[in-house]
This record gives sequence, structure tokens and C-alpha cells, in this order.
Amino acid sequence: MLTRPDHVTIAVIDLAAAISFFEILGFEVTIRAEISGPAMEAYMGVPGLVADHVTLNLVGSEAHFEIQLLHYHAPPVASDPNIHNLARPGFNHLCFAVDDIEATIAQVTAKGVKLRNDLLTYHSRKLVFLEGPEGVTIELAQWT
Repeated sequence: MLTRPDHVTIAVIDLAAAISFFEILGFEVTIRAEISGPAMEAYMGVPGLVADHVTLNLVGSEAHFEIQLLHYHAPPVASDPNIHNLARPGFNHLCFAVDDIEATIAQVTAKGVKLRNDLLTYHSRKLVFLEGPEGVTIELAQWT
């Protein structure tokens, strides 16, 4: 059975901006590789796959957790114009726990990260959405 989350993979067009975003949140790059060839094409189900694959680890986390970024060279990809719409089926958002949400908000916004909403208290948590790479929604949660 499941033991813990391992990683989340996000396909990005602007690899440098995505790396910078996750470094602001406390991740560090640990692996940079290029994936391609028949085995990867078959595994991913993407004919002609050629992509940068960057792994970032969450520094100081008790449980090992990675963000993996895919930057496709082939096939060509385009941004999803509906990624901001949280009222659609499929992936909605990724949430990270924090100890002090107000301090975290101050730190990340000072480095250019944009908030999607105002701070909300709900179900014993303080919550806020961030604008992540390629418009992916990242949430911060502080249990109260």
C-alpha cells in the first residue's frame, strides 16, 4: 500500500522561472537530465519525446518529497489557457504545509510570487493560493 507522497511532475515552458519559483519555496535542484529514446517514449506514452527533466527536493522536510519539472523540446507543447480555472475536472492544486503563513506570504511575495486570493481561515487552517509556474495553483496551509 501507499507509504507517502513521492513527487509531483509539472510540464513547463519556462524552465528557469519554474526552478526559481520552487527555490523560493525552499526546494533545491538535485538532478538535471535529458529524457528521450524508445524506453522513455513508451513509458511516458509520448512519441518523439525529448525533454529536460529537473528534480528539486524539499530541503529540511521530514519526508522526502520532490517536484519534477519537464521542459519539452519535442513534441511541441502549448500552455493550457484553462489552467487558472479551478472549476474544471483534473488536477486542481498542490498544497504545502507551513508553520507561519503570514511570514511565508511576506517572504515569497517579496521575491515576486503572486497571490491568487486573500488569506482564508477554513477547517482549522489558514490558506492561500499562489500563482505557480505555467499558472499551476500552489496552496499554502497553516494548521491553527
